[in-house]
Amino acid sequence: MIDLSTPKGRIIDAALRLAATKPWHDVSIADIAQSAGLGLADFAKEFYGKLGIVTAFQKLVDDQVLRRARLVHGSDESARDRVFDVIMTRFDILQPHKAALKSIMADASSVPPSPDMLGKLMRSQHWMLVAAGIPADGPAGRAREAALLSVYARAFREWLEDDDPGHAKTMAVLDRRLRNGERWMQTFEDARGRLEKFAGMFTSRMRGRRADHKPDKDPSAAEPPRPETGGATAF
Repeated sequence: MIDLSTPKGRIIDAALRLAATKPWHDVSIADIAQSAGLGLADFAKEFYGKLGIVTAFQKLVDDQVLRRARLVHGSDESARDRVFDVIMTRFDILQPHKAALKSIMADASSVPPSPDMLGKLMRSQHWMLVAAGIPADGPAGRAREAALLSVYARAFREWLEDDDPGHAKTMAVLDRRLRNGERWMQTFEDARGRLEKFAGMFTSRMRGRRADHKPDKDPSAAEPPRPETGGATAF
């Protein structure tokens, strides 16, 4: 997954290896550059800091999830089952780096995500929905992304501590959270449908009222002279 033939790949690999051996906040940029066999100038060409390495790794994981995604799903598969499979695929991809991710998450847990980081997390949810064959565009798509982020974050925390090779606890938490999220999304979809129906009825009525409304004319008032406009409407 990580291309070690490029400076960027070597930096990401070095950062993950170091994070697996000691706390992430103790890993310095100089440590990463030295472990990658690069000077600081070469490091600076690829990344500004450690956060950039984390987000670049996240993008690599997104790419790998999409490479493994099926373009055609069986008609008997529910949306929940498809999302379940995609998330478990993501955990399979992350498995070799679990120790490093534990270190990184322990350091990040005390700091709220920045708007930029939150946007990248939402992007990951977007592509996981797409990989599962679920619409992810428009307002409904944004709501699905937010719901999936909540589900994924909880399952990810469980996965980090789940040492069972079969990941039974992770799968149980994920299944339960997806079922709850599915019910929430159905409530959202029902409410959105009712709102759209009401908005359509309201718009139709307003159009009808404007068409039926004709202002009364005062018979005693003389019409102003019409300018000659060659048939065009005068304003």
